[in-house]
Amino acid sequence: MSTDAPWMRTARSAGLIGADGTVRPTIFAEMSALALEHDAVNLGQAFPDDDGPSVVLEAAVEAIRAGVNQYPPGRGTAELRAAIAEHQQRFYGLSLDPATQVLVTAGATEAIAASLLALAGPGDEVVTLEPFYDAYAAVIGLSGARHVTIPLSEPGFQPSAAAIDAAITDRTRVIVLNSPHNPTGSILAPEHVERIVAAAVRHDAVIVSDEVYEHLVYDGARHRPTASFAGAAERTLTVSSAAKTFSVTGWKIGWVTGPAALIEAVLGVKQWLTYVNGAPFQGAVARGLRLDDDFFDGLRSTMQRRRDLLATGLVDAGFTIAPTAGSYFIVVDGAALGLGDAAESARALAVDPGVVAIPLSAFGSAVSASALRFAFCKPDAVIAEGVRRLQGLRR
Repeated sequence: MSTDAPWMRTARSAGLIGADGTVRPTIFAEMSALALEHDAVNLGQAFPDDDGPSVVLEAAVEAIRAGVNQYPPGRGTAELRAAIAEHQQRFYGLSLDPATQVLVTAGATEAIAASLLALAGPGDEVVTLEPFYDAYAAVIGLSGARHVTIPLSEPGFQPSAAAIDAAITDRTRVIVLNSPHNPTGSILAPEHVERIVAAAVRHDAVIVSDEVYEHLVYDGARHRPTASFAGAAERTLTVSSAAKTFSVTGWKIGWVTGPAALIEAVLGVKQWLTYVNGAPFQGAVARGLRLDDDFFDGLRSTMQRRRDLLATGLVDAGFTIAPTAGSYFIVVDGAALGLGDAAESARALAVDPGVVAIPLSAFGSAVSASALRFAFCKPDAVIAEGVRRLQGLRR
């Protein structure tokens, strides 16, 4: 079999092919299996243990019972597309035509995949921040484009001006931004976004802005979409989803918004991937997007409290933590505890004391070799138990 087969390019780009040519599972699959095997507290994979708001869940049940179980329209139901456009206007002052500038997808992952496959190919370059969500690398590999990165410097995980300017060139077709950032929990400073947008304009590149953690921004700050920066709207595809905001990761309802011509390009690929998805969930997500501000404020408050609970416990356990401004994640270093290679440490911690983390090295090479990522999208009691176990490392 050709080593350049599309699936091999995909797996290799995601770091899933070993030196001997064998294909290994993702770090998430490996660590989740270890969690089950050792009855470990899973603070690794970023899925919430809580159910979403009851009004949203009940809307989905009602839709199923009402027979909303067949193919929805290719761009998504009119109700959901209108709700997405309303959401962008309500929170960010961005005006969208729901008929031409909104596309519903099978989660944010499909929105990103369809965007990259539509816009980049062999001979092109796609720029991401590093560390990066692993799906970016996989899809870039599948597309045949070259993956170029802008490294983020620890502990604040911000890029340098020089790194931005070096990465974005006339060969750049797409720039993928992710803020609030997965896996580090950082938020790009406005001056860096401005510089990236200016470079995109200068080199005529499209920006794909992954904003799934838009409602998980802490300490009194508020999310600012990339499309709201001067010069960005006409070249930015904004991606988000219901998964993180409404704790419905299994529904796989995402969306991409932007200029009509770019949405047409993404639709040209998306329609051959899933075609359509999640008919009974689309109206329920529309219901969620129209919830009062109290819901969104309450979500933010709950997650900030959980962030602080986990952060305090990790420091007490002897870890050094990086600041978390948004998302679900805290990045730590365990060197003071004698922890070295992050992948080996994560496997060992899953066994004893029985807590799962994800090595930051799973998200790129431009990171500290000993950095681990913990997720705090878990109930207080789960976080407290994980912390209790980790505090035994100091003894």
